[in-house]
Formats: sequence, structure tokens, C-alpha cells
Amino acid sequence: MKRYLIFAALGPFLGGFFLLVATTVMSGYWDHPTWAEATKLFVVFLKTLQYSYLFGILPILMIAAVDDIVFHIKKIPPVIRMLIVGAIAFFAAEFIYGSRGPDSGAVQFILYGLVGFVPGALASWLAHEAIDEPRTAAPAAS
Repeated sequence: MKRYLIFAALGPFLGGFFLLVATTVMSGYWDHPTWAEATKLFVVFLKTLQYSYLFGILPILMIAAVDDIVFHIKKIPPVIRMLIVGAIAFFAAEFIYGSRGPDSGAVQFILYGLVGFVPGALASWLAHEAIDEPRTAAPAAS
């Protein structure tokens, strides 16, 4: 249960911020950033945070379920689990957001993929730090 709470609290917050940054970069607004433009970015982020949680909670809970499933495969170490969860979130976010706007290409693919990768991998890491029990060494044979 803690895993899902970590994902639900952190995922939409980070995903909403990275989605705002990605759309800002793709629109060309962020070509020559100034302090005033950065302030506008954070104001818009805070004003749209409620919508980030509204529309981002279900996708991040699905990614949390993937993390929970992969957690129960004991042969997969935590770092590989974080990369698997991040990769699935990367492609899911790219599939959802990648077709937005007239642009296409590598920059758009990477930016919209990071919208899913960063929250997924970071929440998976925090869940590992907060929840996973340390593995104990096998008892030595005498």
C-alpha cells in the first residue's frame, strides 16, 4: 500500500512539471529563458497542479502496479526494477503525449518520454528505499 501512496503523491507532481517543461520547450517559448519566464513557468505549474493530479493519478497507479509486480520477482535486483518501470513509463508517456503538436522527431520523443520515465523511476527508487526489506545473506554451511 505504501508503494501506491508514494507513486500517487510523487508521480503526478513530477509528471505535470516535466509535461509543462516539455510542451514549453516544444513550443519554442523556452529558447532564451529569462528569470521572468521561469517565474511564469512555475506560476502556471502551480495553477495547473490540480489537473496534473486529476489526469495523472490513474496512469501513475498503473505504473505502480507494474512496479509491484516486478518487485515480487525476486531474481530482479532493485536497480533493474527501476529501469524496467522507468522504461515502461517512458514508452507509455511517449505513446500518450508524443503525438501532441505538429513537431515530431528525436527531441519530442525524448522530452515526452521523460515525462513518464522520471516520475516512474524516481518513485520506484523511493519505494525501494522506504519499503523493501534488505536481503539477508544465506547462512554459511559448516
